Amino acid sequence: MFVGAATIELEITDGATLKDKRQVVKSLLDRIRSRFNVSAAEVDRLDSPRHAVLAIAAVANDQAYVHGMLEKAVDLIEGEPRAQLTDYTIEIL
Repeated sequence: MFVGAATIELEITDGATLKDKRQVVKSLLDRIRSRFNVSAAEVDRLDSPRHAVLAIAAVANDQAYVHGMLEKAVDLIEGEPRAQLTDYTIEIL
């Protein structure tokens, strides 16, 4: 069994208020959860209207599969025009 965790830091380019940020983050999290069957949540910088930190977790019996799934989730986030990916890490346990 392999557990993968990705931590993703974002700058919300359209985020003037927390409401704007929540719309972007909620949309991203919903798409990630439904497309990849993973757990995903906003875990840090909750009070900042321009920044967000997301965490994604996945479990499978193949290490390459877990890593690939998390990379694809990061690619989906990179394609979001309302947010800019500033940094990310992927760990496999």
